[in-house]
Amino acid sequence: MFYREAGQFKTSYGADQQILPIRQDRIGMVVLLAVAFLGVPLFASEYWFSAILIPFLIFALAALGLNILTGYAGQLSLGSAAFMAVGAYAAYNFQLRVEGMPILVSFLLGGVTAAGVGILFGLPSLRIKGFYLAVATLAAQFFIVWCLTKFPWLSNNSSSGVISAQKIIIFGHEFSTPQEKYLLVLGIVVVLALAAKNLVRGNVGRSWMAVRDMDVAAEVIGFRIMRTKLTAFAVSSFYCGVAGALYAFCYLGSVEPDGFSLELSFKILFMIIIGGVGSILGSFIGAAFILLLPVFLDVLLPAVSRVLSLPVDGASISHIQTMIFGALIMFFLIVEPHGLARLWQIAKEKLRLWPFPH
Repeated sequence: MFYREAGQFKTSYGADQQILPIRQDRIGMVVLLAVAFLGVPLFASEYWFSAILIPFLIFALAALGLNILTGYAGQLSLGSAAFMAVGAYAAYNFQLRVEGMPILVSFLLGGVTAAGVGILFGLPSLRIKGFYLAVATLAAQFFIVWCLTKFPWLSNNSSSGVISAQKIIIFGHEFSTPQEKYLLVLGIVVVLALAAKNLVRGNVGRSWMAVRDMDVAAEVIGFRIMRTKLTAFAVSSFYCGVAGALYAFCYLGSVEPDGFSLELSFKILFMIIIGGVGSILGSFIGAAFILLLPVFLDVLLPAVSRVLSLPVDGASISHIQTMIFGALIMFFLIVEPHGLARLWQIAKEKLRLWPFPH
C-alpha cells in the first residue's frame, strides 16, 4: 500500500518530533495547500467563495479556538459567538478611530481585545467547572451582546448597533473580490492553525491537557492552575476574536449584535463535537460538515420528494434538516465521541498495518 513507513528513518530528535513525521502526510499537506491556494481560485465560482469557502474557513477558525479551550484544556464554554462579536466590533473601532491603522493589525488587536474579555470571563473557572462554568460563559454571551446594543459608541452611534465594515486595503491594494478575500482568510487561517498545532505540542499544550485530565494531580506535580486555565481562555478567545473580525470584514460586510447569538455559539460547539474534541483537524472537518450538510440536503430532499411524489414545502425541508442534524449529533456522541477526526485516525492506522490485522 502507498501509506507505509518502510525506509523512513529518523536520525534526529527534530525529525522524530516534527508535525508530520510520515512522508506521505507531508506530501498530502503540500498538495492540499497547493490546491487551496492555486487550484481553488482558478476554478471556484463566486458563489462558492462567498457562500461556502469563506464561511467554512472562518467557522473552522472559531471552532479551533473553542477546541483549544474545551478539547485541550477541558473548560466548557458557550460564549464563542460573544467573543467573535468582541473581535468584530474591536477591529471596526480600531479602523474607525485610529487613523492609518493597518487592517491586519486591526484584526490582531481585535483578537487581543477578545482575549482580554475572555480572561475576565474565565476567572470563574478557577472556582467552578463543568455545567456551572458553562452557565458562567453563557452569561458572557448575553452580557456582551447587551453591551454592544446599549452602548452606541461601540457601533459609532448606530441606533440598532449595526456596523458596516471598512474596506480591506493591504499595502495599497484593496481586497474587494470574493477570490481575494478568500485568499486573505485562507492565509490567516493557515498561519493560526500552524501556530495552534505547535502550541498544543509544547509545554503550554501539555499543561492544558494535564489540567483537563485531572486538575488536582496537575497542581500537585507543579502546574499553575490559574495561569493554565486563563491562558486557555485567552488563546481561545483570541482565535474567536480574529474569526469574528474576518466574519465582519471578509464575509458579511456588515454585522449586528443579534447576529452573534447563542445559536451561533451552539453551532460552533456542534462543529467540534462532530469533527472531534481535542483535534486541530477535527475543527476543520466539523466546520465543513456543518456547512455542507444543509447545502447537500437542500439539493437531496427536493429531489427525493419529486421522485416519491411527496408534497414537501420549504418549511418541511427545514424541519427535516433540523431533525437529521440532531440525529447525527446524537449518533456521534454515542458511537464515536471523538468525532470524524478519530475515524480518520483509525483509518490511517489500519492503512499503516495493512494487510495485517489491527
